[in-house]
Amino acid sequence: MMHGIEQPVACSTTTATPPASTTTLWLAAAVSALGGLLFGYDWVVIGGAKPFYEAWFQLVSPAQQAWAVSCALVGCLVGAIGSGWISDRLGRRRGLLIAAVIFAVSSMGTGWAGSFDGFIAWRMIGGVAIGLAAGLSPVYIAEIAPAAIRGRMVCLNQIAIVLGILGAQIVNLLIAEPVPAGATAAQLAASWNGTTGWRWMFAAAAVPAVAFLLGCLLIPESPRWLAGRGRTNDALAALHKLGGADYARGAMHDIRTALGASRGRSLKQVLAEPRFARVLVIGVVLAVLQQWCGINVIFNYAQEIFASAGYAVSDMLFNIVITGVVNCVFALVALATVERWGRRRLMLLGCAGLFVIYLALGACYLAGWQGWPLLLLVVSAIAVYSMTLAPVTWVALSEIFPQEVRGACMAVATTALWAACFLLTYSFPLINAAMGTGMTFWLYAVICLAGFVFVLRKLPETRGKSLEQIEQGWR
Repeated sequence: MMHGIEQPVACSTTTATPPASTTTLWLAAAVSALGGLLFGYDWVVIGGAKPFYEAWFQLVSPAQQAWAVSCALVGCLVGAIGSGWISDRLGRRRGLLIAAVIFAVSSMGTGWAGSFDGFIAWRMIGGVAIGLAAGLSPVYIAEIAPAAIRGRMVCLNQIAIVLGILGAQIVNLLIAEPVPAGATAAQLAASWNGTTGWRWMFAAAAVPAVAFLLGCLLIPESPRWLAGRGRTNDALAALHKLGGADYARGAMHDIRTALGASRGRSLKQVLAEPRFARVLVIGVVLAVLQQWCGINVIFNYAQEIFASAGYAVSDMLFNIVITGVVNCVFALVALATVERWGRRRLMLLGCAGLFVIYLALGACYLAGWQGWPLLLLVVSAIAVYSMTLAPVTWVALSEIFPQEVRGACMAVATTALWAACFLLTYSFPLINAAMGTGMTFWLYAVICLAGFVFVLRKLPETRGKSLEQIEQGWR
């Protein structure tokens, strides 16, 4: 059984060095990561569009506003649940193709929705694509990547997510016309922003969606999925394309060894083994922690948070872009540290850092402070999250599950993630109204403290090991 922070073990060919030729490898990872970019864009674009579509659809109650923001999570749940079947039956690449098509169609549908019910329906459909991409992209990247650079390559997915977030924030800022201070809901609804601008904010996602679709046509299928389906020659050809002949031979040896002992078992049969049931529990808790740490409320409810800090709508849009830039910069820090510091250490750093920041943030709100101190703390929280819990959770989830049921286990974990995200997103306006922003952030601080204890006690270090070695370690 693995525990503590372990040093990299002696490795086989797949773990010793990256393949000599990496052009196709990095291209495949980058294309897959476009799913993450669309995930980030579609998830956060609503934050900047919120004051305008709310005015257009005349949403006035907290329940209506919460449903408009959180309804996409229903689709995310459907996509996450379906991603296991699609991933294991149709393949990782075909699953990504399906997600790309849904992204393209739903972005246009949401942008030009004629009614609030239509808006909700298209947001849910877009959520299906988010759920698919969230589960499939990191698994695909992990399965094509050599162990020595797998953490960095999976972090590409998170970098793509934050680029999508930043892209949505910049697009919102560029599209939106200046809003006069103190503008009423009726004035917002009658403005260009309220009639047309918010629609283009959503529809703009069709451009990267088409690029994602075209890119998926060029990348190979996951060699580990091909081998698991008995298509050994196709798997070997994919590995050769990704890394050359020597890499293909070494990786294929490891894959055959892992599959030889366990081919043909169902998810139920695998989870009947206590060690693998424990792995799934760890994955589910990590997925829930990534959401319940509370950072997504800053992105999805930026208007309320910055309004509480004393900022007007136009200033709020600019501040959102600041948070997006910080998010992107510190995701690059994660790319540089995930292989050196390890997964476990970064997760501990994230939980501890957010705990301290949320304590200070809650105190500022309770004391009635406004302006730059609040903005500084919000930016600090995003920086910590972006280099720790945001990318490392996906790295860990893509690594820890056994090969034979990786798609199904990832679907269970991502379903738990989106269920947790729905509860977080839907509950924030209600909790915020009942407890106040300060006490709400203190609640998230307690959750981060609990997460620190769990990671310290349960999460092993997987840095520097092949997927097959990680699976063997659970034995």
